[in-house]
Amino acid sequence: MSLIILFWVLLFILFYTYVGYSLVLYVLLKLKKLLFPNRFYKTDKSYEPDVCLFVTAFNEKDYVHQKVENSFSLDYPKEKIQYVWVTDGSDDGTPELLKEYENLEVYHLDERRGKMHAMNRGVKFVKAPIIIFSDTNTILGNQSIREIVLKFSNKKTGCVAGEKRIVEKEADAAAGAGEGLYWKFESWIKNMDAELNTAVGAVGELFAIRTELFEDVETDTLLDDFIISLRIAQKGYHIAYTPNAYAEETASLNVKEELKRKIRIAAGGIQTIFRLKSLLNPFKNGLLSWQYFSHKVLRWTFAPISLFLIFVVNLLIVFQQGSWAEFQFYSVFFYFQLLCYIMAIVGWYFENRKLRVKVLFVPYYFVTINYASIRGILRYIKGKQSVNWEKSKRANN
Repeated sequence: MSLIILFWVLLFILFYTYVGYSLVLYVLLKLKKLLFPNRFYKTDKSYEPDVCLFVTAFNEKDYVHQKVENSFSLDYPKEKIQYVWVTDGSDDGTPELLKEYENLEVYHLDERRGKMHAMNRGVKFVKAPIIIFSDTNTILGNQSIREIVLKFSNKKTGCVAGEKRIVEKEADAAAGAGEGLYWKFESWIKNMDAELNTAVGAVGELFAIRTELFEDVETDTLLDDFIISLRIAQKGYHIAYTPNAYAEETASLNVKEELKRKIRIAAGGIQTIFRLKSLLNPFKNGLLSWQYFSHKVLRWTFAPISLFLIFVVNLLIVFQQGSWAEFQFYSVFFYFQLLCYIMAIVGWYFENRKLRVKVLFVPYYFVTINYASIRGILRYIKGKQSVNWEKSKRANN
């Protein structure tokens, strides 16, 4: 009986984390639109303030040209854009290359102290009321600044999260197939989160804040985008989400490279839970606490452990009942799990043999990112996660 209770607890955690929460959001949002049609954030299309396009870079000379050209081509008055680049620690010629462009403000420091230190230092040079943060290896959609600014026309908005898009190609490996599907699903949930109450964090590829709301963040912070945006939400400001402002990047070169990235993110997630523990107090943060716990905390902690533990518990239940050949729930669910793991193993084998079968790459990617979460938890507990990024290799454009 104890095994069966544990099985259903684990199954509930998994279902709620990956399916249930989004369904609850969907229903609540429909009810809000029906009962309170006027309680949505209004915007003003005539709003056109100065902005700062802010980029931190470490040894990114291969991406500098495409990023600068993309920045200059965005649809927004050029005289209203301040271009700031912070290149702490770069020794591959990135600062020198950037200084060849007019209208770029390049702030370089020889010592490498991590991205958060560079952001804290660089923001002090920002003159515009809105900072738009973006990564060097991403391409922004032409209307991205306008879409972000539109959200800021509402004074209750303190942060705007853009959409991350993975450029998918037929030749993509498992990382491309899985990562692309993951971000499409994630964007759908983020959009509902924002419309119901507030988005739960932002991605570093593209997000913006009111400059006056920026406060120096601890320099050992791993998920700077998440910490900055959620602290703004804790102050009572809305985190808006706009899929029309997007940053495109190619997928990780392969699952090994994606694993490297996900382990760091998972370690950062555990750090965030400790650093933002007050965010779990619903009496202080209301609906945001529920959103944060459901959308992020469960994914970073209980869900990955539950995914692997439920297979063992399910195996023990079937073994005790001797129902291997019977058509009953526990045996059927066990064989379903077994099939998913077999597909994941075959996906791993095919990727190593350079064979592209995307239907197998999705379960492989799903298992891998949950495995990465457990690795990240252990790495954070052991204190072995460096604050400096170990960049993941990306697929060619």
